[in-house]
Order: sequence, then C-alpha cells, then structure tokens
Amino acid sequence: MENPATGEPRSGRQRALVPVLISLGLLVAVVSSLGAPLVPTVAAEEHVSLGDAQWSLTVTLLVGALVTPVMGRLGDGPRRRAVMLGALVAVLTGCVLAALPLGIGCLLTGRALQGIGLGLVPLAIATARDALPPERSRPAVAMLSITTVAGVGLGYPVTGLIAQSFGLYAGYWFGAAVSAAALVAAALVLPPSPSRPAPRLDVAGALLLGGALAGLLLALGEAELWGWSSWRLLTLAGISALLLGAWVVHESRTAQPLVDLRLIRDRTVLTAHVTALVAGVGMYLLVSLATRFAQTPRAAGYGFGASVAVTGLVLLPYSLASTAAGRIVPLLVRRAGTALVLPVGCAVSLAAVLAFALARGQLWELFAVMTVAGFGIGWMFALLPGLIVGSVPAHETGSAMSFNQVLRYVGYSTGSVLSATVLQAHTATGHALPTGDGYRTAALLACAVWLAMIVVTAVLPPRRRRGAVATPLPGAAAGPRTPDEDVAQEVMR
Repeated sequence: MENPATGEPRSGRQRALVPVLISLGLLVAVVSSLGAPLVPTVAAEEHVSLGDAQWSLTVTLLVGALVTPVMGRLGDGPRRRAVMLGALVAVLTGCVLAALPLGIGCLLTGRALQGIGLGLVPLAIATARDALPPERSRPAVAMLSITTVAGVGLGYPVTGLIAQSFGLYAGYWFGAAVSAAALVAAALVLPPSPSRPAPRLDVAGALLLGGALAGLLLALGEAELWGWSSWRLLTLAGISALLLGAWVVHESRTAQPLVDLRLIRDRTVLTAHVTALVAGVGMYLLVSLATRFAQTPRAAGYGFGASVAVTGLVLLPYSLASTAAGRIVPLLVRRAGTALVLPVGCAVSLAAVLAFALARGQLWELFAVMTVAGFGIGWMFALLPGLIVGSVPAHETGSAMSFNQVLRYVGYSTGSVLSATVLQAHTATGHALPTGDGYRTAALLACAVWLAMIVVTAVLPPRRRRGAVATPLPGAAAGPRTPDEDVAQEVMR
C-alpha cells in the first residue's frame, strides 16, 4: 500500500503505528483497572484498613495528574519518543514492584510509578497527528480518546478474574507482562520525535499546578475519612485554591507556559475542557455506583452479591458501546454539527443514570444501563480530541491534550468521592452497608450533573454559519472552515 501523503509505499512500521498507539491507550486502561476492583483484596492481603488500601488507587491518580502536563509539554518537542519510552519503563518497573509481596509500601511505590503511564494518551494523540496522513490520523485520534473509557470494561473483568483465580499479585504480574509487550512494540514502531525546537520546561508552573492538583485530589480522596467540615480538609482545599490561582497568574505572564491558557479563550477548546471535567464526574459517579451495587450481598435487600470478575463483566457492554459510539459520532458531526451532537450525547448519559435510579432490580437491567452509559460517554470523548486538535497549533497538541486529560482525572476522582460520600450519608450508625435510597440519591445527583452539562454544551460552543470563515488561533491553519468541519476532519470518517 502507498502512503497517501507521499505516494510512497508504507512500511510495516508505518502500518503498525496505529495499533501500537491504541495499545498504549489500552495499557493506561489496564493500569487503571489494577486499582479500584482490587482495593478490598489489597486490604485483606496486606492486612491494612480499606482507607489505607484505597491509596493503591489514589496514588496512581495523584501521580498521573502531576506528570501528565509535564509529559505533554516535553512531548511537544524533540524528546517525545524518549518521554514515551521512559514512561513505559516506569510503568513496567511499577508493575514489577507492585507484584512483589514486600508489603504495602512497595505496592504503593509501584502504583505511583504506574501513574506515570496515565500521561501516555495525549502524547499518542500528538504522535498520530504528526506522523500519519489525515485520513489515518482522524480515526486514530478518535479511537485513542476513548481507549481509556473502552479499556475500563475490558481491564476490570480480566484483572479481576486473574486476581480472583490466582491471587492479588498475579494481577500485577499480568500488568507487567502487558507493559513489557507495549514497551517492545513502542521501541520498534514509534517514529522519531518531531524536529521542532525543544520547549523550555516551565518548572515553576509545573510545581504550582502539581501542588494544586495534588492538594485537590488528596482532599477529595480523604474527604470521607476526615469529614467535609474538618480543619484539615478546609486548610488543604484553601491552599490548593491559592496555588491554582498563583498558577493561573504565572502561566498568563510566562513566555513559554506549561499550559498555554490563551488557547482556552477559544470557545471550542473551552467546551472540550469543561466537557472533559464534568463528563469525568458523571462517568465515575455511575461506574462507582454500579460496581459497588453489583457486589453488595443480597442480604442487604438489594444488590446481586457478584464477585469481582462478574462485576467487571458488568462493565464489558460499557466498553463495547463506547467503541461503537466512536464510529458513529463522525457521521453525526458532519450532518448535525457539534452544537447538537454534544448535548444529545449528554442526554444519552442522562438517560443511563436516570434508568439506574429507577430500574436496577435485575442484573440484566444493570447491563442495559451500562450499555447506554458507555454509548453516551464514548459519544462525547470521541469528540474531544477533534475539538482541541482542530483549534490549537500543532506544536501545542501534546500540552493541550494533556491538560484535557488532567481535567478528566480530576473529574474521575470527584465522581468517585461524591458517590462514596452520598452512600456514606445513607449508612446508619453501626451498619456497614448503605440503604437502597442512597443509590437513588447518588443517581439523581448524577442526573443533575448531566442536566447542567446539557445546558453548558448547548450555549458554550461558538455557532457559525456553514461557509463562514473560522478565526484560527495563533499558529493554527487558516481557511474557510467551520468548527464542525474542523471536528469532522479530526475524527474518523
């Protein structure tokens, strides 16, 4: 086959690039799946409390949020290949450390190193944009955006089944094997880094943003244990807010910022970032509720008493539906435009959580709910890279996508904490399980999130008549294209 961009035959390395990039996204999903479902097992195996075991999930999200913007900035220049391979080495090392039965400290260290892998997806998207001709980069970019969503439903049942059958550490050895395979494939296939000037790393900006995000995620993770009105939580939240404000001021005055906040003035980019944050909240609210509900013993008066492996299978239709949505969205964008498609995607997600609130008495109903939810989330996440890539200069792709990914992680953590907080509020003193009304209340809270998102996506994106000339950002390509045409060109045909 010929390379349409050059007219020359494509090598095997070029043909393998897209599968390898997608495998990196799936690796991120596998790393994530080694967290939440295994928390009770970690507590039992390591003889620690559930609160301490929860750090096996929290520390990964913390490190991911800290390193993702830095990796995005470093990956926008001539060090991209080295950064990606280095991240894979860190993930492999982390999986091996977590797989060794050396205590909770070694496991948490390994999980922290695995968090570095969460910054790989934005760099994979930037690689697809730079190294592939348009007709191949569009579907690759769309698929990469939903791999972390689709992979949740694939990784949870696989790692859950392995851990249930062969023990906790077998799950981490499985992660190590997947990481090793991804590292070898990436070393053989990843193209050379783009020949752009090396961007100067904004160390002060990285420290300020890292401190703000670390404080915020720590506060969210410990809110249930400390109490929402505790002085520790309020102090930590206040310091995080101050650091975030200082970061915004610093970034606006720096010539080469970690994240170019001027790009957010474009309403299309702003829409993508707001959608990532709020959709992350809504996504993890439902995922956390559904997985916990499925595992609740029937003696509680609700739930199905499902094993970790069966609970993972509940998320399988979620993955399949999100993948299917990624293939349908481009057709809808070209015909209806993002101004309509985004709110409709939010409405689909709203329908899923409303169904969970009203109908969850049978296991098949839970499977149906997660199918609809996967379609809605995949619908929106397939759009996000097109919104960003079509609106920012090529040399800012990695940084912009990394910031979008960080907002997803913050949304994930917030949704997870909100679900736990609502259920705890509906747990009577001396009881281990919440009442069934707690799940309905949390689901209605998720409904409110999606209702707000419908309003935001309906009014925030710019509206231009077809044929109007879009005003590009500095460094972006100019031309008579509307935002919807930009998105349609950046997602799969």
